Amino acid sequence: MALFSGLSAFPITPMTPEGGVIVPDLQRLVRRIEAGGADSIGLLGSTGTYMFLSRDERRRAVAAAVEAAGSVPVMVGVGALRTDEAEAVARDAAAEGAAGLLLAPVSYNPLTEEEVFQHFVAVAAASDLPLCIYSNPGTTNFTFSPEFVARLTAIPAVAAIKLPLPSSRDMAADLAAFRQAAPGLSVGYSGDWGCKAALLAGADCWYSVAAGLFSEPVAALAAAAMRGDRAVAERCDADFAGLWDLFRAHGGLRVMYAAANMLGLTEAQPPRPLLPLMEDVKRRLASALPAGATDV
Repeated sequence: MALFSGLSAFPITPMTPEGGVIVPDLQRLVRRIEAGGADSIGLLGSTGTYMFLSRDERRRAVAAAVEAAGSVPVMVGVGALRTDEAEAVARDAAAEGAAGLLLAPVSYNPLTEEEVFQHFVAVAAASDLPLCIYSNPGTTNFTFSPEFVARLTAIPAVAAIKLPLPSSRDMAADLAAFRQAAPGLSVGYSGDWGCKAALLAGADCWYSVAAGLFSEPVAALAAAAMRGDRAVAERCDADFAGLWDLFRAHGGLRVMYAAANMLGLTEAQPPRPLLPLMEDVKRRLASALPAGATDV
């Protein structure tokens, strides 16, 4: 299904300093994604700062995004510290028209595999929506092994996994390990600077931060890589080289807020305690924006 294949664009969630979603700005970003040709929208991911929002504001964000997305399916992040909270936001997302859910095992205390499994069982049962496993060990301190992912696929709702780039840098081997362990599961990657290689290796989906603002050129890159056109994919990817460097150095979230400000799409700043980019980094960003960034 389109929800877990091709290009999934992850926008920021513009909010006031008090944590209120700025609905017109969010809808402007979502319409920009829709116009740019992404296959799906990943709302309230890490770039969407879901953990900074109350339950009510998360529900407002889903309603606003679904309204603006047209026919593009919206997958919604439903991670929360407590299982009952994650179940509640999953029900809210379903009620507001989400097409699927994205679940990370968020916790202050490191979780065991059994705790994560039972968490997924409970959240999956809270709605009828398909569920994507969100593997983000840099923030959750939990690593999904291929063997544990195979166990999770016994939960009928589990349909996909969003993986970080492998530390081994062997994309083909990493993809093969998950495909062998969990046949039929959609396997996709985040970490935009490595996703050209992931799609060329046969990954099902690119979960992209950059596509949250620049969906048209990212969609062109994704399409070339998915059809195996390495030469075109490498030319497209080269246009993003400066942006990928900034992502690695400063994090895609901070960079995307600054880029959205530059493009006049929102005046919102990252939620504190996150701080905006320094002025010298913003100057580097201005020269690193992909060609045609202001056209969509």
